[in-house]
Amino acid sequence: MDKASETLQIAAAGLRAQSARMRIIAENVANAESTGQTPDADPYRRQIPVFEAELNREVNGRVVRMSDVRADQSEFRLVYEPGHPAANDEGYVKYPNVSSLIELMDMRDAQRSYEANLTMVEGTRRMLERTLDLLRR
Repeated sequence: MDKASETLQIAAAGLRAQSARMRIIAENVANAESTGQTPDADPYRRQIPVFEAELNREVNGRVVRMSDVRADQSEFRLVYEPGHPAANDEGYVKYPNVSSLIELMDMRDAQRSYEANLTMVEGTRRMLERTLDLLRR
């Protein structure tokens, strides 16, 4: 396998990993205000992607992949809303342990990583096109 295709495979693995990360972040944001249906039901629990380096024999190196998605075990937010159907005896409703600010920062980081991998793909493509142009002359 040549260096250009190795580069493309490494960048593609990064694109897949960051795309999966953005999907999980979007799910967290979409469920940030959901509650349980009853006072004893837990609301949505924030999900955290887990990445690992995986040996890829084709590129003779390691590539990144999302290996798992874990639930964030931090405490739920309690909001005093005595009229809410999911309010407990004291009037508090459990809301997801999702912080919009953290999700926004994670999304920006994932987007930048995605763009860096995309730039690598585009740069490799331009390099291959220039090589072909030189060979045609």
